[in-house]
Amino acid sequence: MNTVASPTTTTTLVLGRSHPLAGRSLYDWLFALLAVAGAVFAFSRYGEAMDVYEKGILIGSVPAVIWLGWFWGPLRTLMLGVTAATLLAISLYSRTPDAFGADLAAGEKVFLLKYFLSSQSAILWMSVLCFMSTVFYWFGFAGQGQDNVAQRLGSKIAWAAVFMALTGTMVRWWESHQIGAGIGHIPVSNLYEVFVLFCWLTALFYLYFEQHYRTRALGAFVMLVVSAAVGFLLWYTVEREAQQIQPLVPALQSWWMKLHVPANFIGYGTFALSAMVAFAYLLKQQATATRWWQLAPLGLLGIVLCFEPIVFRQSAQSASSSFWVVYFGISTLIVGGILAGRRAIAAKLPALELLDDLMYKAIAVGFAFFTIATILGAFWAAEAWGGYWSWDPKETWALIVWLNYAAWLHMRLMKGLRGSMSAWWALAGLVVTTFAFLGVNMFLSGLHSYGEL
Repeated sequence: MNTVASPTTTTTLVLGRSHPLAGRSLYDWLFALLAVAGAVFAFSRYGEAMDVYEKGILIGSVPAVIWLGWFWGPLRTLMLGVTAATLLAISLYSRTPDAFGADLAAGEKVFLLKYFLSSQSAILWMSVLCFMSTVFYWFGFAGQGQDNVAQRLGSKIAWAAVFMALTGTMVRWWESHQIGAGIGHIPVSNLYEVFVLFCWLTALFYLYFEQHYRTRALGAFVMLVVSAAVGFLLWYTVEREAQQIQPLVPALQSWWMKLHVPANFIGYGTFALSAMVAFAYLLKQQATATRWWQLAPLGLLGIVLCFEPIVFRQSAQSASSSFWVVYFGISTLIVGGILAGRRAIAAKLPALELLDDLMYKAIAVGFAFFTIATILGAFWAAEAWGGYWSWDPKETWALIVWLNYAAWLHMRLMKGLRGSMSAWWALAGLVVTTFAFLGVNMFLSGLHSYGEL
């Protein structure tokens, strides 16, 4: 009698990470297909006007965009929405063509352009939405629970602000090419444009950390620094009519600008984010303090908030000096309100360990991009001025910023720096970064003086 052995079923357990393409949704692949199709269209339409570097940047941006969309899902919807709004704005402009392809005067005639989609309208909407987001985040401290309606509204409005900022930036980029031959450029060339960049980058990085750490309480603090930047942007627009698109000066007519400036402002934005998280850390740590020197973080915040009106009112014309009076008054009310409600605010903030971790990760990301930006800036300087380093005031202060955060990271990783000392250091870093970003343009002159005040 023959016995047939029955087959046995074996299960193979594979350890380790799954393939990065495994488990991708239809939405993921549709997004990737649209990114590739957009690049192909750009090559077919504008390839003849691109140099080899611009073509390389466009090719490299395709996998970068796809990876970002896959890494963080909300970016897919954001990028597709901004693309759709930008194309709508272009189509509305193109209804009345002129010698360069579109009549920009349509921005004052077509309803959607005049009130929503022209670059200046979209950026003004960004400004309003940033203020609204800040207000709702702070209202959240008066609501019930850690994730109440006001905080959720603040988060959604922050997303809307980022959407309008990016739409305004993309439309402004397109508008610059419609003014005349050789004028078009990526909108990161002056203080007005980089302040817009700073606002949406800082807000977007915060929104990622908000989702990652599952807390919205920090939005009130981070959006404060974004709103302060918006306050300067509005004053600068009125005072200098900075929204006007101007041709690039010769030194800025380089493809290096497309890489150096965005990388630089990722650093500035995340350093500012870390400083506001540090302020929240110190506030929570000293919420029960009653002596004046224990409340020093609040005083320091007051100095930072009131710095702009004290300085800029000296250079403002009488027509806009009242703006800084209002700004100063609002800043005083904010500081007083935080001081009065510090215990209730601290009770809704995340644990100190989480705040410390977020502070570290924000500085680590910022330091990496700031290092890349500094290296790119050296190559750009060699091309533009014949030397990699010239000890220009902007370069010197960029080095000071780099050394400050390099020392912070070294002390944390090698010496275990934690707690209030690291928070104070990160908060003081905002002062150093602000001077490198803005103070150099105000008080010093040099090869980088493209946005004088």
